[in-house]
Amino acid sequence: MTSVGLVTPQAMHFAEPLPLRSGAQLRDYTLAYETYGTLNAARDNAVLVCHALNASHHVAGRHADGAVGWWDNLVGPGKPLDTERFFVIGVNNPGSCFGSTGPTSPNPDAPGQPYGADFPVVTVEDWVDAQARLVERLGIDRLAAVIGGSLGGMQALAWTIRHPARVRHCLAIATAPSLSAQNIAFNEVARRAIVTDPDFHDGHYLQRGAVPKRGLRVARMLGHITYLSDDVMDAKFGRNLRNGEPVYSTQAIDFQIESYLRHQADKFAEYFDANTYLLITRALDYFDPARDAGGSLARAFEPARGNRFLVVSFTTDWRFAPERSREIVKALVDNRIAVSYAEIEAPHGHDAFLLDDARYHALLRATFDRIAAEMAA
Repeated sequence: MTSVGLVTPQAMHFAEPLPLRSGAQLRDYTLAYETYGTLNAARDNAVLVCHALNASHHVAGRHADGAVGWWDNLVGPGKPLDTERFFVIGVNNPGSCFGSTGPTSPNPDAPGQPYGADFPVVTVEDWVDAQARLVERLGIDRLAAVIGGSLGGMQALAWTIRHPARVRHCLAIATAPSLSAQNIAFNEVARRAIVTDPDFHDGHYLQRGAVPKRGLRVARMLGHITYLSDDVMDAKFGRNLRNGEPVYSTQAIDFQIESYLRHQADKFAEYFDANTYLLITRALDYFDPARDAGGSLARAFEPARGNRFLVVSFTTDWRFAPERSREIVKALVDNRIAVSYAEIEAPHGHDAFLLDDARYHALLRATFDRIAAEMAA
């Protein structure tokens, strides 16, 4: 198996405003995206990959600066999502900070200034509508599949509700039909860490030449804890001390887990935008298709009766626990929608959907083999 190699991000501009669920609209916007593989003559082999919170359109391959795609272990020649058979699309969502129009972009209503906190609130449904426009512009009437993990899985589900005729298969991995109160609470603590940073300046920090890095660091540390299982953290770090013996300080880094979290936080604060973090966690909070269907998840999935689903969960994922995936499966079964479900015993916690578990990758490979066989029939 090889990589798709060196890839160059592309950009697509849209002059037509994008209506948002909030009642606002995003006008004159750009979406950053990448593609891998070749679109076939029938234009029916396209697979859309939806990204999670801190990821982007850079799904596979490498950039000129050496950055490797976040799902490079899954996408490429001979890999489970084989780019020798499928045309794979990764799109950076509006509101992000990796090339699509977002809070750091110029604000058309304030020439010379970035949007900052004035960027409109976006939802999972808004992102899916934006992706649908890009897919249509690429000349693709119907996707062979849409796939995503975590927040990306929510987008994959939303595709089958909002644009069911434009996708055949949905692969929803390590996701949920809505956030629990506990998950919303984690997001709120992270947001408060950012907005109470003295360098936040009500979200207009770029105009002040500042970045709320302290808040971003705390937000990242909190988030990272929720992505890992207790078993993995104990196996990696345990109670190991950084220097072998306690330094007896309330301020110094003493335990190895502290060193790891601070290292991850420092890296994150150098490249991620604080307003983007606020927007994306809010999009997570708001996703709730059952609420739009009178409280019934089964009713919410009625439009998806022509789609086929694969739902995957991981036993130690306590952020998006298997029982939340089973809620999705039940709603689909109630609609007599074709669905396969796999609950994989893996020690890694929520991050398992990004890793190289052989059973997980074999499952995805078999699923895409079946999709390819359907296309050839």
